[in-house]
Amino acid sequence: MATVRVQAEDFDTGAEIEKVSAGRRDIGAVASFVGLCRDEGGRLAALELEHYPGMAEAELGRVVAEAESRWPLDAVTVIHRYGKIAPGARIVLVVTASSHRVAAFEACEFLMDYLKTRAPFWKKEHLIDGTSGAWVEAKGDDDERTNRWNG
Repeated sequence: MATVRVQAEDFDTGAEIEKVSAGRRDIGAVASFVGLCRDEGGRLAALELEHYPGMAEAELGRVVAEAESRWPLDAVTVIHRYGKIAPGARIVLVVTASSHRVAAFEACEFLMDYLKTRAPFWKKEHLIDGTSGAWVEAKGDDDERTNRWNG
């Protein structure tokens, strides 16, 4: 069971985790990751995330399918927000469920590494002084973490 959503609205982390495991007796582990917007040392008022509707969902679905082919997963949820996100607010949720913890942990990490570096979202900073900052790019160490899965 896989769920992929790209939405402007916030999400309820606990409710989303409960959805993947409710009534299931075959799941032995649920791993999750929640990404939050940082204030970048107090200079960031908001982070604006843009995407191409349809393309973003299709690409996220593709990488979820890849995770499902690599690990024995019983459920996956990926939710990624777009629009202006204030510091402290949730941006992304990845939930993976499997009969064993290693598969759940590794798949969750794989999906988050991909989302951080290659998902089709563009991030622009809006600064506390009212100006717009730079478009945010993946950091070199983020690329290194993602590249370790290519092998």
